[in-house]
Amino acid sequence: MAFYILAAFIAVPLIEIALFIQAGALIGLAPTLGVVIFTALLGTYLLRAQGLSTFKRAQITLNEGGLPVEEALHGLFLVIAGALLLTPGFLTDAVGFALFMPGVRRFLGRFLKAWVAKHGAVHIMTSSGPPRPPGPRRAPGNEPGNEPGNEPGNGPGNGPVIEGSIVSGSGDTPDTGPDDAATRAPDPSSPWSQ
Repeated sequence: MAFYILAAFIAVPLIEIALFIQAGALIGLAPTLGVVIFTALLGTYLLRAQGLSTFKRAQITLNEGGLPVEEALHGLFLVIAGALLLTPGFLTDAVGFALFMPGVRRFLGRFLKAWVAKHGAVHIMTSSGPPRPPGPRRAPGNEPGNEPGNEPGNGPGNGPVIEGSIVSGSGDTPDTGPDDAATRAPDPSSPWSQ
């Protein structure tokens, strides 16, 4: 894998230089630079437009209780496309514009998911708390279990609160029962007696 990355870092700039020389000889220096600047501006516009729509679709999927895997892959490919279009060169521009086509992104997404399923593992981290059932999200404070009469401490799994104090077990007298422990004076050398 490292060999292929090294080969790409060597081959891509050489191809770009050759394409710049050919384009400069064909259309001239100023139009060649104009094309490079135009593709960078167009790429920025496309990244903004398609990126916002992908972000909105991801929010809708999250609000419905799903994982936005497709949207995350599309977002990854859009970031790569934007970086390629901002990089001066005709080859990188061609690959970048190709990644702005939804069909190309879907094809690459299927390929990437199949490769990860075969060769790797994906760990999904979620926020702490109990799992949320699928379906539309509720407004904060309107979750199941927050109905009137079901305040914290009264719901299922919230047993009664038992108050007590910690008594050092290193005293000279043996424990004779719960009544004796409650009347015994705290040990002044204990770190818990503060």
